[in-house]
Amino acid sequence: MATYVLVHGAWHGSWCWKRVRNALQSAGHDVFTPTLTGVGERSHLNSAAVNLSTHIADVANLIRWEELPDVILCGHSYGGCVISGAADRVPDRIRALVYLDAFVLEDGEALIDLLPPEQVQGMRRHGWKVDPIPAEAFNVNPTDCAWVNRQCTPQAFATFEEPIRFTGGLGRIQDVTHILATGYVEGSPFPACHERAKKKGWKTRTLPCGHDVMLDLPGELTAFLLEYNM
Repeated sequence: MATYVLVHGAWHGSWCWKRVRNALQSAGHDVFTPTLTGVGERSHLNSAAVNLSTHIADVANLIRWEELPDVILCGHSYGGCVISGAADRVPDRIRALVYLDAFVLEDGEALIDLLPPEQVQGMRRHGWKVDPIPAEAFNVNPTDCAWVNRQCTPQAFATFEEPIRFTGGLGRIQDVTHILATGYVEGSPFPACHERAKKKGWKTRTLPCGHDVMLDLPGELTAFLLEYNM
């Protein structure tokens, strides 16, 4: 039996992992899909004070208080920033990291450092919170687009603006994979992150779908995650 912690991306929540979570649980594994502070069913907690450190603590504290060992920690999109910080805090509890069409930050970088200035300016137009990017822009499959747009909620700008700081724990984790969704590449920051992963010597894979891999190809993603139990 394996233990999985699956971390959603910006504006999403635990809900986006339903298909993969159910499939992994049906195969007999422990699966945790925390919703980060301020989004989804925790959107009532959203405020200007919510930042990347808040979300890193959400995940690191889950792992600590559930006393999870040997975790396969997967982060989607913005969730890549979160799992990097969480793994740096609790490296002894992490077996492997999976960056799912996700950001790969270096020490001292913020997510907005990997975006074009005009996009960052647009994110600032509503003050402390950022409205969701429409599912259509991420090439989410047509069947799920309307549902994703209903489910997504605004997220605090500070989560994108705060630089990450590492203490050396992240570098202790040897089994790291970056997966690129090849159906969402135009204007995407993730091909560059995929190249970063290659330069770091991480394993890399591709999947032929839009950005929300867990919705477009849940079976294929589940099959990949199950490889960690072989």
